[in-house]
Amino acid sequence: MSNTPTPHINAQVGDFAPTVLMPGDPLRSKFIAENFLTDARLVNNVRGVQGYTGTYHGKRVSVMASGMGMPAIGIYSYELFNFYGVENIIRVGSAGAMSADLHLRDLVAAMSCYTDSAYGKQFGFDGTLAPCCSYSLLTAASAAAEKLGVRMVPGPVLSSDTFYDAKPVPSSTVLRKMGVLAVEMEAYALYLNAAAAGKNALALLTISDSLVTGEALPAQERQVSFTDMMKIALEIA
Repeated sequence: MSNTPTPHINAQVGDFAPTVLMPGDPLRSKFIAENFLTDARLVNNVRGVQGYTGTYHGKRVSVMASGMGMPAIGIYSYELFNFYGVENIIRVGSAGAMSADLHLRDLVAAMSCYTDSAYGKQFGFDGTLAPCCSYSLLTAASAAAEKLGVRMVPGPVLSSDTFYDAKPVPSSTVLRKMGVLAVEMEAYALYLNAAAAGKNALALLTISDSLVTGEALPAQERQVSFTDMMKIALEIA
């Protein structure tokens, strides 16, 4: 029995390129397809999670949304890696700055992930998993950022299960002292799925708000203005 289409992706084998850009927001997926890809074709729209395949400078590339949180990206990245032959997933998402040195629209490359999630327990290791990005994708992204004249800051991030943290001392307050750059909600699961499948993953994150200053960008700007990370991801796809 074929594993495709899956309950979450209504596409056939071969519909996705070897590299998939993965924003959280389906509208950001649509924006990338319409503004950067040539001859983009909708290959998935189950639950409104839009996936497209087209070409970028003659190179075949796909883009598909993940939704919010580790359970969501865990499902989509697992199916892409294991059922659709995808080799590389580059998350292009937003993050909240935990470092005072980061400002709105700055770009972070997540080298490794801290987490408060139990996602890693499924892999059977009686300890704490500390997943890292693909070194080859990271070095390629660093070279592309330098070529494009974009400042990209590499370092650890926090992948959190909670957006509204009710703890008396939030995790971000503790981890800020340990040099964690930013907080988001997906990279930890993506990196573990890539490691388990023997594939490659990288999260490129644009700062959309700051836990230090309280500044934040409106939702519309988050959908359409984070073009530097999109260009870098497409250059290395």
